[in-house]
Amino acid sequence: MHIGFLGLGNMGGPMASNLLKAGHQLSVFDLSSQAVAELAEQGAQACDSLQTLVTGAPDIFISMLPAAAHVKGVYLGDDGVIQQLRKPTLLIDCSTIDPHSAREVAQAAQEAGHRMLDAPVSGGTSGAQAGTLTFMVGGSPEDLAQAQPVLEAMGKNITHCGDNGNGQVAKVANNMLLGISMIGVAEAMALGVSLGMDAKVLASIINTSSGRCWSSEINNPYPEVLEHAPANRGYSGGFGTDLMLKDLGLATEAAGLAKQPVMLGAAAQQLYQAFSLQGNGTLDFSAIIKLYLKE
Repeated sequence: MHIGFLGLGNMGGPMASNLLKAGHQLSVFDLSSQAVAELAEQGAQACDSLQTLVTGAPDIFISMLPAAAHVKGVYLGDDGVIQQLRKPTLLIDCSTIDPHSAREVAQAAQEAGHRMLDAPVSGGTSGAQAGTLTFMVGGSPEDLAQAQPVLEAMGKNITHCGDNGNGQVAKVANNMLLGISMIGVAEAMALGVSLGMDAKVLASIINTSSGRCWSSEINNPYPEVLEHAPANRGYSGGFGTDLMLKDLGLATEAAGLAKQPVMLGAAAQQLYQAFSLQGNGTLDFSAIIKLYLKE
């Protein structure tokens, strides 16, 4: 199967590499010529422009882009992907954007005779490299059935969330909860240690009690609790604070359109906004505990 892949960043690059390992014919483009060259060395066909990538007539076109503005800019308009494709094509956007934008782009694709899935991912850069990502997919079951073998080359968990846009709904709801839970774990860990508790003992109690969650068990924010957590390496790597801030913004924006209150989500957004403005945007989002630790 011939796949066109746009966006070879920290997530897209490893995802494209895993498609090659699975034996797919792959054409790639990115604004970074180095990223394109690295995939070409692995066997991908390098394209010198988006137009070259699109007019190469892929069977499936996949994008992994930073934000909704980029997705709309690439897909929509007279010179966009949707209008330039030479044959009906299955489009899969793996970017994390707001549900409204995902539905807008999907409608435009369908009106032009194409099919589209929104398939945002969870699992981070490590999951992208290992091919163990979770895909939250919005679109028709029939289109997902065609995409399934391709997605399985990049991930282990593929869940159909419903109609177009619902993959993004699942992603923003999950990540809003993740941001909230990390703040809760940070507060609890900081409180317990300030009251004289050993951090590792406290974490072990939380992780075998009712407070257990991913933020406490897998990515505990307190330093030296978990050997492989970002907190144990100066909060480098992992899921960046600015990425969490972006996803919380998407959640609160979507909530506003739906007139649905997200009081804790909005509070989490403000905390991460303040933390980012202090110069911490590139640190793992678990570094939010710095707001609670005494120097």
